[in-house]
Amino acid sequence: MIALKEKHMSESTTSATAETRQAPRLKRMYNESVKTKLQDEFKYGNVMEIPKLVKITLNMGLGRAAGEPKLMVSAVEEMRAITGRTPVVTRAKKDIATFKLRKGQKIGCMVTLRKDAMWEFLERFVSVALPRVRDFRGVSDKAFDGRGNYSVGVKEQIIFPEVDYDKVDSIKGLNIAMVTSANTDAEARSLLKHLGMPFRNMGPVAAQGDQA
Repeated sequence: MIALKEKHMSESTTSATAETRQAPRLKRMYNESVKTKLQDEFKYGNVMEIPKLVKITLNMGLGRAAGEPKLMVSAVEEMRAITGRTPVVTRAKKDIATFKLRKGQKIGCMVTLRKDAMWEFLERFVSVALPRVRDFRGVSDKAFDGRGNYSVGVKEQIIFPEVDYDKVDSIKGLNIAMVTSANTDAEARSLLKHLGMPFRNMGPVAAQGDQA
């Protein structure tokens, strides 16, 4: 029994070590260094107050082209390629005569990422996708909502290498919203900056969108 218990403990330790080793790089960086930097900067009285990334939501709207079935199919396929998750199709909540949209009509698709999938996407977005933007000079640091959340618009889905350019039927934009537990935009901005978000300036924070 003792030998069996020791073996079980050894296997558990090995499993825990493997799990730690396999954790996304940005997640490890957050736990090992970013939390300390935020604590030093904002002097939190409780470690539970240190801001963290909660979820990332990607939304691809098709606008006037929403009525084209083939375009909706390709949007779903591209979003699946970008996120590794099956998107939820979004529908119009009411009739919009200007865009000839009817209530319940399919208008786009969205995916919400949490946990490891969220961390893995953020690293790909910051390290691979954004540098592929033409004449990229960083993202705005003003696209916060006043409650510690950040949004950035992507004009072309083809900046993501997961999208097969040869199969793209049209250029589609998407909005990426990053939800944090921060109480202020300043704290959220610092969190994202330490995670590698390439802000092009560090001016006053305002609640408005940005386009990459």
